[in-house]
Amino acid sequence: MKKILALLLALSLALGATCALADDQPLVEIILPGATHGWTAAVTYFADQMAAEMGLNYKVINSADPNEQAGQLEQAITDGAACVVVLPHNEELNDAVQMVLDAGIPVVNFDRKLDAPVTSYVAGDNRSMGVNSAHYIAEKLDGQGKIVVLTCVSSGSVNDDRLGGFLETIADIAPDIEILGQYDTGTFAREDALTVMADVLMANPQIDAVFSMDDETSIGALQAIEEAGRTDIRAITGGGGCQEYFGMMEGSDIAISSALYSPAMIEHCVELAAQIVSGQEVDAQVIIDAQIVDKDNVADYLNPDSPY
Repeated sequence: MKKILALLLALSLALGATCALADDQPLVEIILPGATHGWTAAVTYFADQMAAEMGLNYKVINSADPNEQAGQLEQAITDGAACVVVLPHNEELNDAVQMVLDAGIPVVNFDRKLDAPVTSYVAGDNRSMGVNSAHYIAEKLDGQGKIVVLTCVSSGSVNDDRLGGFLETIADIAPDIEILGQYDTGTFAREDALTVMADVLMANPQIDAVFSMDDETSIGALQAIEEAGRTDIRAITGGGGCQEYFGMMEGSDIAISSALYSPAMIEHCVELAAQIVSGQEVDAQVIIDAQIVDKDNVADYLNPDSPY
């Protein structure tokens, strides 16, 4: 799995885009962040795979930052794209996406929601990920205990929706649970989570559970817990659908869960783009349900062929 992700990263850095050959058809440009995280690497993989299987004339283009992505969106206009699929780095891309829309090009917005009036918005149910994780922690702690919250403010609406769903639900169903603090990891990368969680553990001598909204964040947090020799943490949540994280669930003394948010959802965006360029009407919004995965049902989600 790690070799596949490394290959995706190397290809995205070396080539910048994956292109199809069917240039007699309307062009679909799929504009995504670079593969700096396993989930986004898998998004690139699934997008390219689906577009190729559908025989589209397409480009999958990666970027290192919002400025580069804004330039790619502007270039899509010059390229004469018939439809753009975009997973924006953040809300800074509003103006660039609006420019694409003003040029008469339909836009399918994936995951991180923008204010621009896009043609269709596709995402997992971020709010329910927080809601379901709150129920999981409340159950594991029997409604009492001390918890810390790991946030990722840079992820914009993803962070806001998952965090909002969690905080509101935990306050409602388990008011005796004390939230010791919210700690921003900066990114979803496990290395950043490891650093932040190490500081969190030093600042808090008793922690009963950790609300984490991403699987790789949780992997970093679990490493910090192990390295600190802490045995007080009884539960940790996650989100995404990382096979490596799934493999940590069985046999752990900590109750480990993930709110499923599969990178394969990008395939639906590609399908919508194909429908749009063929003149079909599409739904303005598609929200895909989140499922909780833990040791009790993880066997149903293990997939050795998954790139993430």
